[in-house]
Amino acid sequence: MLNVTAPGAASLAGRVDMASCAGLVRPLTQLAAQGPLRLDLSGITSADSAALALLLSARRAAEGAGHALTLSGMPAGLATLAGLYDLEPLLRAGD
Repeated sequence: MLNVTAPGAASLAGRVDMASCAGLVRPLTQLAAQGPLRLDLSGITSADSAALALLLSARRAAEGAGHALTLSGMPAGLATLAGLYDLEPLLRAGD
């Protein structure tokens, strides 16, 4: 689930997997393209490689619009998955 928590801030929560990502791609990429975005991932309870694709799509949308995307609270399982695909530099969490 994607929640806008404040201007320029949002969070992802629950399962972020192949089944849920289809409904998250468009709203998240649009949000990332609107302006700088801090995305809190600490509410993710489980994730698969589709979550990585979702975050990379958001990163591309933000960068394409000239905005920053800052990730925080990346769950250990998602960080491990990012490591397996050598994606840490692209998905490095912010402060």
